[in-house]
Amino acid sequence: MKFGPVPIAQAQGAILAHSVPVAGGLLKKGTWLDAEDVAALRAAGVTEVTVAALDANDVDENSAALRLAEALIGAEAGLSVDAPFTGRVNLRSTGAGVLRVDAARIAAVNAIDPRITIATLPPWQRVTKGMMVATIKIIPYAVPEAELAQAIAASAGADAQSGLGAALARIAPKIKTAILILTSHAGDRAAKREAKSIAAVAGRLSALEVALRETRICAHEAGGLSQHIIRAQAEADLILILTASATSDEADVMPAALCAAGGEITRFGMPVDPGNLLVLGALGATPVIGLPGCARSPALNGADWVLERVICGHPPSAEEIGAMGVGGLLKEIPTRPQPREGRKR
Repeated sequence: MKFGPVPIAQAQGAILAHSVPVAGGLLKKGTWLDAEDVAALRAAGVTEVTVAALDANDVDENSAALRLAEALIGAEAGLSVDAPFTGRVNLRSTGAGVLRVDAARIAAVNAIDPRITIATLPPWQRVTKGMMVATIKIIPYAVPEAELAQAIAASAGADAQSGLGAALARIAPKIKTAILILTSHAGDRAAKREAKSIAAVAGRLSALEVALRETRICAHEAGGLSQHIIRAQAEADLILILTASATSDEADVMPAALCAAGGEITRFGMPVDPGNLLVLGALGATPVIGLPGCARSPALNGADWVLERVICGHPPSAEEIGAMGVGGLLKEIPTRPQPREGRKR
């Protein structure tokens, strides 16, 4: 592509790089100049314009962005492709779920040519229908076919190491129903006291199209809780537990109850704040999550990152939870009795 000023007589067929006022209006940047446009420029007294003239091996910005977008997501990625405009194509989620991103392939594409760019949401971001998850932008008016072909090859097909298909994909929810068990020192009165907590949990589930089938309350002791866990396994796809007192050890009430029920613990504790006191485990094939106390609020916390992946059929391993510490310092909660930043002296 050749870019720069040219005499009006040589401008036809090129792309106008900067808007120019003419009689009756404005010739906007990005206009493919035809004979009528050149005549309007000449009538306005313009003798020279800055243009982009494509070479034979160039691909115009919109075509290039669209081809790369289609290669990124493949045929069944749960994403839709917006119409290209000014060298940009936006990708959107076609439903609820989480976004899987092959970061290595995205980085490989962005390293090929600085004129070819992809920006995405973070991996495992929760998405909703219509939400923009990525944008592909071709910075100049065209890019060479060779560079575009290289970018498409880097983004398309399954990755040999990860085994992933599309470089970008929406993972739809797999779990459909959940039961919430609360432990309490207050007996049945807990239902009224915990109304906001229950609503916060139900809202999280609803965002991923999971129905909260039932909320149950039991005493804050391992024996009774373990029996509730066993019964819940036969009635829902997911068991959530919110205890009256925060879990502070693997021998505490919630993890002890899960083990007594025949389950196992994947991970106790996570390097995300708020959300440190999460417990992830399972009873057979049924995921069990001991929610930290911060889940009583609808504000983002570490449990959201785990819950969303579990619901979408990709429960994180203990190692993956450990890696969440980078970026795991979430927004401070002003009402927390021990703010992390400390009081000013």
